[in-house]
Amino acid sequence: MSSQSMPSPIDTEVSGPIKANGFVYLEAAKTRTLLDARGGIADWDQFSGSWNDLAVDTYMADGGKYRRRRHAVFTSDKLGTITREPHQPHYQGLEYNALNGGVERWFEPVTPAIASSVTLRSALGLCSDAVSKLRPEVVAWKVEMHQFRIDAIAGSEGKPTPEGMHRDGVDYVLVLMVRRNNITSGTTTLADNAKLPIGSFTLTAPLDAVMVDDQRLYHGVTPVAPLDTSQPAFRDVLVLTFKAKH
Repeated sequence: MSSQSMPSPIDTEVSGPIKANGFVYLEAAKTRTLLDARGGIADWDQFSGSWNDLAVDTYMADGGKYRRRRHAVFTSDKLGTITREPHQPHYQGLEYNALNGGVERWFEPVTPAIASSVTLRSALGLCSDAVSKLRPEVVAWKVEMHQFRIDAIAGSEGKPTPEGMHRDGVDYVLVLMVRRNNITSGTTTLADNAKLPIGSFTLTAPLDAVMVDDQRLYHGVTPVAPLDTSQPAFRDVLVLTFKAKH
């Protein structure tokens, strides 16, 4: 086999497993290797520290104040160019989010420093490469970035996915662990389109990640609780969603 036809790490480690199974789970060391090939994470401390400056999600229909977030939208084109779009609302139909869907939700924007950070650009590049290999006919992708912090408070549930097992109404979803602090549970569960379970695992270390074909699988995360109720307890993740532009 010639070097030109050899599969790339993106093919073997990301796109191939997603094509075969509908998802790929990447342990931190593997994610780090893949990100290093796309530009690295030299500013990881600044990037991860930005989760300390998220705004409370005021759209929670269950009345919960346990979720904090920021949001941004990008376009990724076939040439690999990634451009931030003007700030805009996040929208999901009720068929995808029966709890909070059906309305335009305006969240605080991701700060310019984080939107242009080396770490984020590496993650965007890695995922853009993967989805382009999965769907080479797509000319451009709408990419939504979500910074989530779920606070675990004694006496109430911190729900990473308060809508339950769900699909997001996109094509592909990346969830990357940024930090777990003083919490238990938060297990990711996956199910097929018949809602039959196909696997579960817990993202624990920074850079543990899962990428899911949202058209094929349902996904959810179990509620988190504090280990020590006298100390701050939270779960920080980066979520990137990719939806083909038509």
